[in-house]
Amino acid sequence: MSTFYDEIGGYDTISLIVATFYKGVAGDEALRPMYPEEDLGPAEERFRDFLVQYWGGPSTYSEQRGHPRLRMRHAPFAVTPEAKDHWLKHFRAGLDAADLTPEQDAQFWDYATHAAQFMVNTLE
Repeated sequence: MSTFYDEIGGYDTISLIVATFYKGVAGDEALRPMYPEEDLGPAEERFRDFLVQYWGGPSTYSEQRGHPRLRMRHAPFAVTPEAKDHWLKHFRAGLDAADLTPEQDAQFWDYATHAAQFMVNTLE
């Protein structure tokens, strides 16, 4: 049984999306404060592992970190509508870098936009 993870090219495709995303985050003044580690590498690894597992790949994320609890893990940070928009801009760049079909892109983008809105925890 094939998963969405398999259909889009697996680990390599998700790695490309996430690496492109973090290249944008690295220089984004609105988002960078939400990533307190000087090196974005650990955050990139966690996000990659989360997306791999979410889309049907290996469960490395849960094995290492337990349940995702996304809202709880992001609660210490002010995730504003502006931050959401910046996050989506960089995620869009990641998807654009991947060679997805229009249908795959739409499915991934739909998830990203819903997840980004779900993470907003303050309007200021």
